[in-house]
Amino acid sequence: MARTAEVVRNTKETQIRVLLDVDGAGASKVSTGIGFYDHMLDSFIRFSGCDVTVETKGDLHIDMHHTVEDTAIVLGQAFKQALDGFKGIRRFGHAYVPMDETMTRCAIDLCNRPYLIHNVAYKTPKVGDMDTELFKEFHHAFAMNSGACMHLETLYGVNSHHIAESGFKSLGLALRHAMELDPKTGGHAPSTKGVL
Repeated sequence: MARTAEVVRNTKETQIRVLLDVDGAGASKVSTGIGFYDHMLDSFIRFSGCDVTVETKGDLHIDMHHTVEDTAIVLGQAFKQALDGFKGIRRFGHAYVPMDETMTRCAIDLCNRPYLIHNVAYKTPKVGDMDTELFKEFHHAFAMNSGACMHLETLYGVNSHHIAESGFKSLGLALRHAMELDPKTGGHAPSTKGVL
């Protein structure tokens, strides 16, 4: 059964379309109007192993907040839809990503009980034109809308670009492991409750 989704969300602030194939090859086509955000989403998608198209038009004449958060909302909804009740997956995943002087880890549980622990401190208020405070907004919106319990922590780091990118890459890798099909589940949700 294909693990795919298409989610469209149109508001007065943003117009977004996401196409997702969980069992792809890590191909991305991303356009949000924010160069550094596109770079982060490309990294996330590449290491998730999924094929993802993201088309976002946002009210960037105001600021980047709505574009970043709303894109994460739709992306999270697409993953949740494609994973269809989290049946047959491994459920848990984790990854450590070193990037020069920085080390970040992400642990994820696809459990339909969304939660975010975000122990990440940036050394600068911006990377390029993008406010670093928006990275937490991305991770929060993605966790809440994908149904993921996510713990993201930068253990050490100095360069804000490296801190942000290691976070997106570790999320992609952790998600990749959590979404893997596990034949031992018999196609059921991996839970003692029988459903997630």
